[in-house]
Amino acid sequence: MGLSGCSDSGSSLIKNFSASTASLTVNRAKEIGLLNATEDLYDGVTVEMKEPMESEVFVSLLRASMSKWRQQGKKGVWIKLPIQLSSLVEPVVQEGFRYHHAESDYLMLVHWIPNTPDTLPENASHRVGIGAFVINNNREVLVVKEKNGGFRGTGVWKLPTGVVHEGEDICAAAVREVKEETGIETDFGEVLAFRQTHQSFFRKSDLFFICMLRPRSFDIQKQDSEIQAAQWMPIQEYVDQAYNKEHQAFKYVAEICKNKSEGAYVGFSAMPISTSSSAKNTYLYFNNLNFNKL
Repeated sequence: MGLSGCSDSGSSLIKNFSASTASLTVNRAKEIGLLNATEDLYDGVTVEMKEPMESEVFVSLLRASMSKWRQQGKKGVWIKLPIQLSSLVEPVVQEGFRYHHAESDYLMLVHWIPNTPDTLPENASHRVGIGAFVINNNREVLVVKEKNGGFRGTGVWKLPTGVVHEGEDICAAAVREVKEETGIETDFGEVLAFRQTHQSFFRKSDLFFICMLRPRSFDIQKQDSEIQAAQWMPIQEYVDQAYNKEHQAFKYVAEICKNKSEGAYVGFSAMPISTSSSAKNTYLYFNNLNFNKL
């Protein structure tokens, strides 16, 4: 009987303590006010969470903030949660937010406030890659055999390829990839062609740029972790590979490279330009054959 009484009393204390704690967190949220947010140019706001916060406090602040933003006529709400605050993901989703994108150190969630079609921009839709056509004065092409991926064990000699890093220019990526895979130093020349495919990498589309580069060194030092072999190959031998003849895209790329080596093809050069929206230079890729006439 005594034990039962203690149990009932304990349950009552726990309930009262929980209710008291909840009341304290809500009162604390009211004292703090609203979530700190940055307004954008499209009637939206971005909340970038940096400091730890109890989920009850956060939800109270979020609800109060959403009410205020709704009154102000705001539309899109973005909440950036660093990975160390992942415990707040579930409460945010329960408040009607959805995933937008994730990086290695954060998750972005979004919510559209008005009862109108959601016009928030989608996450990045493409990945960008490069293929590097490097030819020396002996009309030899720099080619590699890969240890991994779809070409592993096929015996196919192919152009060095790679993925453009975030914030990296196409021309810089081509130079970097050649250096990493073969040890060859190069200067960027032109974009010769590009190809677009879809549903390529985790539902993303893929843009792949064939770039011509001029070698500044010739002694190959292959990347052992990814490259099985690398060599300078006569261009006609590269073009005549059975794989190139059997696969249309590779056949066209090989022929474009050959024509370029013969001076019968002009691609797109990279012209550095400045923009009013950023102090950083960017590149305009275009055929500058008649640039002086512009």
